[in-house]
Amino acid sequence: MNIEIEDIQKVTEEVIDAMNRLIPQLSSAHPSPSILDLEKIVSSPCTALLVARDINQNNKIVGSLALVLYRIPTGVRAWIEDVVVDQDERKKGIGQALNRFAMDYASKRGAHSINLTSRPNRKAANHLYRNLGFKKRETNVYRCIPLQSE
Repeated sequence: MNIEIEDIQKVTEEVIDAMNRLIPQLSSAHPSPSILDLEKIVSSPCTALLVARDINQNNKIVGSLALVLYRIPTGVRAWIEDVVVDQDERKKGIGQALNRFAMDYASKRGAHSINLTSRPNRKAANHLYRNLGFKKRETNVYRCIPLQSE
């Protein structure tokens, strides 16, 4: 398999179609991002939308992840989010290629650490992250859903 990773700079029909195909494979609870959502992601200086292209399949987008970089008083941090590889293309090294690219990208931009979360039932993903050098942290992750103002 010949994979190339690309940092998306412009939202095209191809990118929209790929996200509409990939995001439902990641989560049925969240809709695919709109064109406006994708444009905001791509234009943000804090976010990189990375895609994996299979050269052997006419550069078809076969995976993606979002990398978020931000500065806090203790330095630059990074989060890897929304990693998804097309269900027909899994176990071919695409997730590894995407994550390695993201790790290098974050490091070159001064990130002191990279965080991610992965549900325990995602056995293959958790195995991959451990093999890439990620360590399970002893911490609690909290989520608050902001109340809607009336």
